[in-house]
Amino acid sequence: MRYLAEPFILGALRRGRSVEQFLGPCGSAEHPGVRYAEVRATKGPFEVYLHAVEDVGSESFLDLGEFPPFDPDDDASEFGLLLGMAEDPLAALQVAEQRAGAERGRWVDEGVVQDEYGDFVRAGRPAGVSADGRRWPTMPDVA
Repeated sequence: MRYLAEPFILGALRRGRSVEQFLGPCGSAEHPGVRYAEVRATKGPFEVYLHAVEDVGSESFLDLGEFPPFDPDDDASEFGLLLGMAEDPLAALQVAEQRAGAERGRWVDEGVVQDEYGDFVRAGRPAGVSADGRRWPTMPDVA
């Protein structure tokens, strides 16, 4: 199973591992992009990032970390937009849910977000819903 149950999400973060979630498409037909959220374990508080990158991938090129930033003029976009920080992992997940529209049952281990993107590509890059019929999240606090 690809998605992590909550105890495994919290355990990964407590061990210093990041978790990620593919959030679907952004941009326009002329300038397509994709977004994903990351909860990053640091030596201090947990950090929640929103990444927006150009959709330049294919079935043979899925590494979102290698894609150019969606907005190359925004210095912060190269590393992701910091949405918030939290002292404990559960609170960090709540920040991601509130600020990025992430869902508790859709987190994956670091690097597995590429597989989620691959599903998106193989499904024909659906705009309204994911390959499994789930609506893409809305982002309440972020444009």
